[in-house]
Amino acid sequence: MHVRGLLFSLLLLWGVLVGVPASAGTGGATVVREQQLSERLLELTVRSEAVGREVGVRLLLPKDWRRAPYRKWPTLYLLHGCCDGDTGYRSWTDKTDVEAFTARTNVLIVMPEAGPAGFYSDWLKGPAWETFHLSELKRLLERKYRSGHDRVVAGLSMGGFGALSYAARHPGFFKAAASYSGVVHTTYQGKRSTDLVTGIVGQTSGDPFALWGDPATQPEIWAAHNPYDLASRLRGIPVYLSTGNGEPGPLDPPGSSFDWLEQLLGEQTVAVADRLRAKHVRVITDFYGPGRHTWPYWERALHRSFPMLLAALR
Repeated sequence: MHVRGLLFSLLLLWGVLVGVPASAGTGGATVVREQQLSERLLELTVRSEAVGREVGVRLLLPKDWRRAPYRKWPTLYLLHGCCDGDTGYRSWTDKTDVEAFTARTNVLIVMPEAGPAGFYSDWLKGPAWETFHLSELKRLLERKYRSGHDRVVAGLSMGGFGALSYAARHPGFFKAAASYSGVVHTTYQGKRSTDLVTGIVGQTSGDPFALWGDPATQPEIWAAHNPYDLASRLRGIPVYLSTGNGEPGPLDPPGSSFDWLEQLLGEQTVAVADRLRAKHVRVITDFYGPGRHTWPYWERALHRSFPMLLAALR
């Protein structure tokens, strides 16, 4: 009877184990592959229930991550822009000096995939990027990579939208937010800005209204994600805004043409800065004039905003 009882117990345990989904304990996300690309740089493949597929995430580990195995680390979410396919999570490390620049810091830097035009939102008809980033990925980072509860967020273009929208929609989650040439006022001058978003979404998904619906008939959904409309919810944390005006600048190649996109996003950013100040939000601005919508300016913006982000983490 003792042996039969033991066998029964083992079979019962096996049934429990095989019945546990792969994502158990991480809120719907699990790491299925991990590659070490350099001493600090890890590339993860994460299966996400919220997104409905495997997605990429890159991590830059704190310099003392291995030497302090029980320490929890302050965390920077560094968000990418649109239109890089499904490899946008690689863009910060592939196109800037972020790895070398942060080599002496003890901050966990998280660069998650957000789709070619995911706009850091749970779509009306499509993937739930917001749930993935702020729920699934948060739990995974805390349990597997020792991310702490002190977080800041920064991003470029679409990622600048994500930084401000996430911080405003989830007060207390981030201690500071920074936008570099961000899409920070999605209804600025009406169709001039809404057409930008719906055009990008339509090109990547086939349905321009799959994200937040039709801006003419569902304005409340657009407002619920728009940093301009959410300005008062950023009160209590510092916000960094940088942008150019679209004219060729010192970091552009000779003969560069005028950039209408940076001009539009520059105007949006100025409007948001004014709105934030009116709502008594602490704002630091770097409106540097000539400059196009290109990586050299975003790398410089990260350098310039980094002291503010670190100060917020401390």
